Amino acid sequence: MDDLPETPARQGRAARTNPANSYEPLHVDLDPDALDGDELRQVETKYYRDPAQSILSTNESPDVPFRYSINPYRGCEHGCIYCLAGSTPILMADGRTTPLREIKVGDEIYGTERKGWYRHYIRTRVQDHWATEKSAYRITLGDGTQLIASADHRFLTDRGWKFVTGEEHGRDRRPHLTTNNKLMGIGKLTKTPSLTPAYRKGYLCGMIRGDGHLASYSYDRPDRSHGHQWQFRLTLTDDSALARTACYLREFEIPTHQFQFKEATQQSNSMAGIRTHARSNVRAVQQLTEWPTNPSPDWRRGFLGGIFDAEGSYSGGTLRISNTDPEILQCIESSLENFGFSLARETKNRRETPVHSLRVRGGLQAHLRFFQLVDPAIRRKTSFEGQALKSSADLGITHIEPLGKRMRLYDITTGTGDFIANGVVSHNCYARPTHEYLGFSAGLDFETRILVKENAPELLAETFQKERWTPAPICLSGNTDPYQPAERELEVTRTLLKVCARHRNPVSLITKNGLVTRDLDILEEMVEWNGVRLTVSVTTLDDELAGAMEPRAARPPLRLRTIEQCAEVGVPVGVNVAPIVPGLTDEEVPRIVEAAAERGADSAGFTVLRLPGAVREVFVDWLDRHVPNRKARVLNRLRSLRGEELNDEDFGVRMTGDGLWADTIGDLFQLACKKHGLDGPSPSLNTDSFRRRPGGQIGLFESST
Repeated sequence: MDDLPETPARQGRAARTNPANSYEPLHVDLDPDALDGDELRQVETKYYRDPAQSILSTNESPDVPFRYSINPYRGCEHGCIYCLAGSTPILMADGRTTPLREIKVGDEIYGTERKGWYRHYIRTRVQDHWATEKSAYRITLGDGTQLIASADHRFLTDRGWKFVTGEEHGRDRRPHLTTNNKLMGIGKLTKTPSLTPAYRKGYLCGMIRGDGHLASYSYDRPDRSHGHQWQFRLTLTDDSALARTACYLREFEIPTHQFQFKEATQQSNSMAGIRTHARSNVRAVQQLTEWPTNPSPDWRRGFLGGIFDAEGSYSGGTLRISNTDPEILQCIESSLENFGFSLARETKNRRETPVHSLRVRGGLQAHLRFFQLVDPAIRRKTSFEGQALKSSADLGITHIEPLGKRMRLYDITTGTGDFIANGVVSHNCYARPTHEYLGFSAGLDFETRILVKENAPELLAETFQKERWTPAPICLSGNTDPYQPAERELEVTRTLLKVCARHRNPVSLITKNGLVTRDLDILEEMVEWNGVRLTVSVTTLDDELAGAMEPRAARPPLRLRTIEQCAEVGVPVGVNVAPIVPGLTDEEVPRIVEAAAERGADSAGFTVLRLPGAVREVFVDWLDRHVPNRKARVLNRLRSLRGEELNDEDFGVRMTGDGLWADTIGDLFQLACKKHGLDGPSPSLNTDSFRRRPGGQIGLFESST
């Protein structure tokens, strides 16, 4: 196989300290436009030759219906979605925005998770960041928001996750955006303006008038000519606002001294302060905090930021600024109205002094615009984590248009699987479990460092020609999927099938990808002597759930279409409902069996989720991020299947479990199979036609066309 030019490394890769390994690089360029429409498309991936000395793995477990298997690939990469223009503002965990190109691994941002009927905003970490060049499209929304993304990017709509482009029929059929869709999110994000001198003056006015002590007075002192006192003091529990105030005062050449105002107790936090008693400094502070005759927009922004830090609150989705001073309240009100905010006025009588509040109406969209516009220092008061994904913003799609050029586009991986891009929920890429035992590092290496058993066909042909080989069905594959994007070019699985076809050794195929239909010419030949059987795994029919559980594999419609296409040409095909997740996907078992039967499946099997070793931690984390409201139910049911443990290694029960819930799932599966005619045994594959030496050249690497 000829080496192709090496593709450039992705930018922003999180794992930069991979230990050395003994595998030689295998340079492969994949054509992302050749992938099936329902598959997520390829990321730049490094492939390595796996120096295998043997090819067949032997299975001794009674729970697996094959003895021999071949794994052409170690690691699994089904491609990735490339994302958005680098200038796209991403919503950070502190409520500010950062351009996508400037996002760093480890940054804390907002994503979403489903709780009950709604998605809710939640903080998450950026796990990876990279760039590529792709053809770009512009999506315009009713509120004027514009998003530039590749055709393969997905956004959350009122009808689920959808790609930017797609077709209703044919190879490129997939859920895609139309002008009938509405995107989900907050609405257009506001870029935080510059913190100008006018802003800083406004901030000091709001902070000091709201929470500071500023006074001068005189009294008689014995033996002194005068008793003049000048005082400025500001005490806060939040160091960030105190530090900002001190910094802004220094910029106006007003030095202050920091002091400890109150020690922490069990009932209250500590308070620090800044102060000055110099007459010139106090007079300068008084001049800075005077009301301007004609306040500029920047001064108003600063004033609102300062008064919010001093007197504002944000809790339970309610934003208020309270005070007892009519002059301060009037300035707050006029400033908010100047920026177009809608207000409600409230009054509470506390002792003899009524407290007046101005409440900002308009929900999270208005609150977030306020935070981004005025940029308060106390960021804990800007958190909206836990709020439901609801908005009155006009996020209906008005235009989807190709820009007619390739652009540098960016994407990230986050802990929640999504992020907020210019106010709408945007899908991202997920990392697979690790394969550190191969000498690679954790994280994305599993999907971007793929070991290829390039010499597998030659090793298999040598095995067949040995006298000690007894013909037996071989499973492709027992571990990772034999049909992943690299297979389109490398054709290791296709060549293995050719070897089996020439020697007439039967094969069983297990996959969740539609690429298997490429090899129907070989499979149809093997059908003539009963030498092949295909099983397509279907975990769920819920497209969104499938995207979260198996984000890089073919979506449910493509898997069902694969069953149909293979059955139409006579290839025996069954469905494997796997893995069933009790409390999450078990209710779908009858629907999956029915859908597969309607498309020509002749048999069915199932397995229940197993959580061996590190998979347990990965799965529990997945529950926390994606279905926290079902976490307890799923884990409790899994324990009931496994003798109060999350995993059971005992043969005979590890694949299906034991106990009441195991019986319930088994009965549900059997009833569905009986109803749809999939309850019969699968016929055995033919080993009698095996030919040890078929004669002629095997032609392992001849073209597939």
